[in-house]
Amino acid sequence: MKQLAYPTLLLVSLLLSSIFLQTTLAGPPATTAPPTPTKPGPPVPPTPTNPDPLKGFCDSKCEVRCSNAGMHDRCIKYCGICCQKCNCVPSGTYGNKSECPCYRDWLSSQGKPKCP
Repeated sequence: MKQLAYPTLLLVSLLLSSIFLQTTLAGPPATTAPPTPTKPGPPVPPTPTNPDPLKGFCDSKCEVRCSNAGMHDRCIKYCGICCQKCNCVPSGTYGNKSECPCYRDWLSSQGKPKCP
């Protein structure tokens, strides 16, 4: 009986340690169900946190300034850029740039007036 006791004890201890090792390596049981996939909706544009106070001013002034322009969209674009930087737009549809020196003096990389 003594000859059988030692191997039996060894076998039982290996079996118990094996079970304990498996539960330790498995980690904690999952308590939440996996998230269900959702269908993405249309992207929501971010709301401006600090809307530009000059936008309304520049839009209305540039609309007048560019009303007779042959390339209206381009005129509106560059007039808006110049208005944002200079905080002014000359009156009328052409000329009068002396009313706004920044607008008058800003040049493109080619050395031509940037502002319409």
